[in-house]
Amino acid sequence: MGRARALLRGQVTSWELPQDVTDTAELLPSELMTNAYRRAKVPAGREIRSRCELTDTRLRITVADANDTPPTPTAACPDDESGRGLSWVATPAEDWGTRRRECGIGKEVWFGVALAWGSIEPRGLRLQ
Repeated sequence: MGRARALLRGQVTSWELPQDVTDTAELLPSELMTNAYRRAKVPAGREIRSRCELTDTRLRITVADANDTPPTPTAACPDDESGRGLSWVATPAEDWGTRRRECGIGKEVWFGVALAWGSIEPRGLRLQ
C-alpha cells in the first residue's frame, strides 16, 4: 500500500490540485486499499488495483479487488478498533459507491472529490 500511496501522491502533486483535494486524495485510498487487503481473500495472482482519474470537475479514485462482496458501512462504537472506514471515506468525498468489475470477478469501490477551480485537462493513471 505504501507504493500505491507514493504513486498517487506523485500524480496528484503533478496535477497541481488544490491542497484540500490533494490531502483527501492521499488519505482515502489508504482506507479503501486496507479494506480490500483485509477482506479480499482470493487466490494468489489476483491483485488489488487502484485507478486515479481527473476530469475538469472532479478527481475519482477507484480500488478494485477480486472479492465479490460489497463493503457495508457500519456504526462503530467509540471503543471499536475498526468499522469506521467507509464513514470516514464518505465524509470528505463528494460521493462514493461500489460496482461489480466489468470482467465479472470482484468489485470496485470508488470515491469522488469535487474540484472547485477552472477547467483542466482530463487524465488518468493506473496504480498497480
